[in-house]
Amino acid sequence: MPKRGNRLRLLLLPLLCLSLLGCQSTQQAADMPNVTVPFAVPLAANFRNEIAIARYSELLQNKTLDNEQQAQLFYNRGMLYDSLGLSTLARIDFNRAVKLKPDLAEVYNFLGIHHTLRQEYGTAYEMFDAVLELNTDHEYAYLNRGIALYYGERPALAVSDFETFLARSPQDPYRLMWLYLAESKVDPVAAKAALKQHSQALNNDEWATQLVQLYLNELSQQAFLAQVGDGVKSQQEFAERLCEAYFYLAKRYQAEGKTGKAIEYFKLALATNVYEFVEHKYARLELQLIADEMNRADVG
Repeated sequence: MPKRGNRLRLLLLPLLCLSLLGCQSTQQAADMPNVTVPFAVPLAANFRNEIAIARYSELLQNKTLDNEQQAQLFYNRGMLYDSLGLSTLARIDFNRAVKLKPDLAEVYNFLGIHHTLRQEYGTAYEMFDAVLELNTDHEYAYLNRGIALYYGERPALAVSDFETFLARSPQDPYRLMWLYLAESKVDPVAAKAALKQHSQALNNDEWATQLVQLYLNELSQQAFLAQVGDGVKSQQEFAERLCEAYFYLAKRYQAEGKTGKAIEYFKLALATNVYEFVEHKYARLELQLIADEMNRADVG
């Protein structure tokens, strides 16, 4: 019986630096011949965020701060920790903030995300419910609660939240992608039809619209990857775009039952170091869920 670690190991693709924006490698596979996979240099930690963390830490030593001021500082520092991928430190600060100021809606939103990543779905739902009780206009609580419901295997409820989220910005491809992912868990055929219908509202000049076109088979994966860097103006923008591209490609492979390919692309999404993006956050959860499933299969 193969060890779980061996089964999950990603065979790293050779990197050939081609430009200041990143690297490219040609990946040969039976089901995907002659497809060029673009790479970006992983993002380095933002030194301005590190300096800001030090500044907030100094301010928190001030004994004259009231509870509301301390809560805001803990929240601000927690967001910065989160942006650097320091999730435990971020969660500690968010918990401190909510104890000092229980009506700070945005803190519950971040805590809900962290509970989702820890697969503590019941607590995550409570956090997002609290956000909406405090601020009914907090639209991203619908996205994040929908994601929690999706991973908590309650896709029909997730669809409801994603529909609400999409209705507030019908031209946003990312909102449509999450709705499709949830709907495909309920009825794949109806989900594809709805994706096609909703896609009429998208702006074709937006790069992310190509994600929808890829899922609708209106754009080949080779063409999708070939133009993923078009219009990019910085290394950071390129890494962010690739983080998204890798994640949704992984989800596509996963839906096709190609778990090995999905694992590769989830790992590539993580390798961008775009910690703030939901695609980066949930790529790690996806890998954990795959590992758990493989482990159960081995035990069985």
